[in-house]
Amino acid sequence: MKKIILDPAPRKKEEIFSNSSLNILETKYKILEFDENCDRYDFYKKHIVDASYIIGQPKLDIKLLKQSTKLRAIFNIEGNFLQNIDYEFCHKNGIVILTPSSVFALPVAELAIGMMISMARDMHSAHVDFLNGNEKYGLDGNLSSEIITGSNIGFIGFGDLGKSIKRLLVGFNPEILVYDPWLTKVLLQREDVTPASLEEVLSKSRFIFVVAALTDNNTGMINAEKLDLMMPNASILILNRAAIADYNDLLHYCNSGKIKLAVDVFPEEPLATNHPIRQSKNVLLSAHRAGALKEVLLEMGNYVIEDLELFDRGLPPQNCKRAEHETVSKFRSKPIHKS
Repeated sequence: MKKIILDPAPRKKEEIFSNSSLNILETKYKILEFDENCDRYDFYKKHIVDASYIIGQPKLDIKLLKQSTKLRAIFNIEGNFLQNIDYEFCHKNGIVILTPSSVFALPVAELAIGMMISMARDMHSAHVDFLNGNEKYGLDGNLSSEIITGSNIGFIGFGDLGKSIKRLLVGFNPEILVYDPWLTKVLLQREDVTPASLEEVLSKSRFIFVVAALTDNNTGMINAEKLDLMMPNASILILNRAAIADYNDLLHYCNSGKIKLAVDVFPEEPLATNHPIRQSKNVLLSAHRAGALKEVLLEMGNYVIEDLELFDRGLPPQNCKRAEHETVSKFRSKPIHKS
């Protein structure tokens, strides 16, 4: 019976696996579950030599990995490829690192569409006005609103999340501009979108979805110089990694009335109660909740179990995304926070 190290922190195993899924794991594998009261390094030093799989995103240095003679795959259910594993060693020694993070694409996309509609029609502000007895009726309540249908809509990044949002946009019949330096023009054209430079996306789009992974090359990329290219009253929606944008510059442009901002991620989470974005104008805030649904987290467990079965049959995984050797070292995401 193959052995699995189960170490899902900061998530809990019950968030990822239903009772039936846990029964499948316990029937097919010997589970070596990490106890939070123990020293993690000592635990791995003791057990990694026997493990065929790891479910979690632990810090694994070269010394530990050299002991992992049976290890075939690490299933990262944290969802980010963090720089806490020696990816080069894993690549050279046939240890596949995967994540079922694509399960988040659809729920985040649905919230993104809702945010876009609210930005276009000022629904969130109109609701607050109503609660405060300041509602405006008819045309007076739509002076800053606009129609989405037929608009230019831009994407900065076009991975799983970008593609999911694009599929939900079909009914708006938009012209879609995409900037993604990791994709070829021909590939983007096959997706029925228009390849564009970053400057073109910012200057020609009424709604801009920032959904790129965070890397060395794009940290702080959305700054005053780039925001100055945006059309008056255009909306930018940040849904993936906060560090792509300079939030001080974002707030300056929002408070001045130049642009609108919708955001689900923040430089530090939880957000400080005195953070100026809480009092800023022209913003729609969401507390990093776009993908966090119970059924979505449980789907992560289903992805892992299905790919474990494929591994055991000598077949490649089909559900989880691989950490690609060419790009994984460039990612700079922070660990998720759980209170």
